[in-house]
Amino acid sequence: MTLLTTVFAAIISTVIWYKNAPQSQMKVGILCWMYWGASLMWFIDAVFEYAEIHEEYFTPTPADMLNDLYLGLSVVALGMIIWLVILLVKDPKGVVRATLFKKKTE
Repeated sequence: MTLLTTVFAAIISTVIWYKNAPQSQMKVGILCWMYWGASLMWFIDAVFEYAEIHEEYFTPTPADMLNDLYLGLSVVALGMIIWLVILLVKDPKGVVRATLFKKKTE
């Protein structure tokens, strides 16, 4: 489930990035790289786990599937948090800068 969750996140973020490819204002490419990297990591993990336990790999217990789903969602959420921090620090549209240095008109 971790692999499946991160692959779906990678595909969705890649489609969003590709739709807005010429303008990279929202830095979605960074999100794509993080999710594809996580997907590659979980794929390698799945290969090694399959090599270790063979056909038992395809019959996980419901508790294992739920734990893997929580872990996958946690990875996706952490990727979103990192992306948001990068986005706020880079501030491509100048929104944070304008809000911080806005003069009060009274």
